[in-house]
Amino acid sequence: MSIFRLNHAVLYVRDLAESVAFYRDVLGFGYIEGGDRHRGAAFLRAPGSTNDHDLGLFEVGAHATDSGAGQSSVGLYHLAWEVDTLGDLKRVAEKLEAAGALVGSSDHGTTKSLYAKDPSGLEFEVVWIIPRELLTDDDRAKSAAIGRLDLAGELAKYGPDARSGVGISRS
Repeated sequence: MSIFRLNHAVLYVRDLAESVAFYRDVLGFGYIEGGDRHRGAAFLRAPGSTNDHDLGLFEVGAHATDSGAGQSSVGLYHLAWEVDTLGDLKRVAEKLEAAGALVGSSDHGTTKSLYAKDPSGLEFEVVWIIPRELLTDDDRAKSAAIGRLDLAGELAKYGPDARSGVGISRS
């Protein structure tokens, strides 16, 4: 028996309504009916997911301080959400930028990534993986270093309908 995927994540947030709206309106998560049966909590499902929920949000309150993870304490750096197509990555980039949440982007060779922060300042990644059959030696070589993401160039190369690869697209 072995672990084969992440089923869901649970985050502590300052303002539950604001966080639900962000994950729903910007990233397209759906609210689970009855998902607020626990006072101060909400459960959301990613589009197309078969999980009971993909994201649990628990309200801490406005008094909560920023996470010190990676600066003054250990803790989680970020979660990565995968999109189905390269066009989806572009649409998510536009929504994150419009929401003022996009904080960076990177080309990891085999993966193309956006980085953003939610209303509580929690960082997350949105990633598209080059399908194994489209990988080149150049893509594999670029995975040794993090480069600047040229999303327009990637769209020209693969097209907006290019489906994401599965797992680590290395042979």
